Amino acid sequence: MAYEAGTPTATRPEPAGGTITVPGPLSIPESRVSVATATDEGDVAVMRQGSVPSSGGGATALQSTWDTPVQDLPQIISDVPRIESQPLADLDDSTPLALEVAEDTRRRLALAGRRFPRPPQTRVLTVANQKGGVGKTTTTVNLAAALAQSGLRVLVIDIDPQGNASTALGIAHHAEVPSVYDVLVEETPLQDVIQPCPDLDNLWCAPATIDLAGAEIELVSLVARESRLQRSVNTYLNDRAATPEPRLDYVLVDCPPSLGLLTVNAFVAAREVLIPIQCEYYALEGLSQLLRNVELIKGHLNPELRVSTILLTMYDGRTRLSAQVADEVRAHFPAEVLKTTVPRSVRISEAPSHGQTVMTYDPVSSGALSYLEAARELAEQVLAADDLSPEDVREEQG
Repeated sequence: MAYEAGTPTATRPEPAGGTITVPGPLSIPESRVSVATATDEGDVAVMRQGSVPSSGGGATALQSTWDTPVQDLPQIISDVPRIESQPLADLDDSTPLALEVAEDTRRRLALAGRRFPRPPQTRVLTVANQKGGVGKTTTTVNLAAALAQSGLRVLVIDIDPQGNASTALGIAHHAEVPSVYDVLVEETPLQDVIQPCPDLDNLWCAPATIDLAGAEIELVSLVARESRLQRSVNTYLNDRAATPEPRLDYVLVDCPPSLGLLTVNAFVAAREVLIPIQCEYYALEGLSQLLRNVELIKGHLNPELRVSTILLTMYDGRTRLSAQVADEVRAHFPAEVLKTTVPRSVRISEAPSHGQTVMTYDPVSSGALSYLEAARELAEQVLAADDLSPEDVREEQG
């Protein structure tokens, strides 16, 4: 079996042994790096052959081959140069994988070390969708981590009895831990249950415990049952403003997959709603019901509430369905839908099993880059609202 990429070839030997011919180590200037990947000891895929300018102004093809035993292939793989950056004009569009690697590299370089603009006041957003499995918790914790990495101070309030947001942020949330249940039912001050995230500075979490599963029933008989979270959040923000401690920039509330009293409390406490929508048909069916509930809350309990952001999740660019759902949502909500879509990603799914967000588990993965771009769009909404440029905001913060 032969792998071809331009002039050099790599020939795979029979299992009994033999030799393999692969491109040798290339001497290339840093400004022009050959794109290559190595997947395992028996498979080297050369995705693009690089070239360097010759003294005559043209381009000289790079070519170097040798014969080597298969058992020495790992060392060869370690010598293959990896891409860091490359001009768009130099890309070989006949290799989709090379394009994807180069595009992810450009996105990473564009976002690396970037500071996001601070909002003029604390933004309180509820992340809600009554359909389960659309990425509410994943979106909450990864947006929070991306914002915190970019210099903003973020609090996550987990009001889902499953406590998945607390798990992803590495926060203890067993039965004995003070939690949002105590805030809602026992009126414990919010600052008494907040814990710092162990992996990221400027990120805190008010955890959820299994006690929240019974809170819906207990809240029914309590006074001002719909606004208990709102009072706790406002009290905490006002108390923090009275101290030398810097104010929070974002409060993200992770909701359960229902429209019960816990979600109503989140709607009343927030000024904005962020809706993650899975790129499948079922996710669209419940959207109209969710929007009706938002209008009811706005009319009776929280006049400031509005749907400000919609994020398309689990996008699969290989299917027409994802593109059709994305087009449908953008047609109905052109101003609210973020340009960034979050792809299906194994890394995003793996991260919670390590008690981390994908931003710390694999910060160079496509999922992490997508959430970082979505966080940038979310943060720059304040620029559009105030008609400011990023340079204006940096001057004000500087």
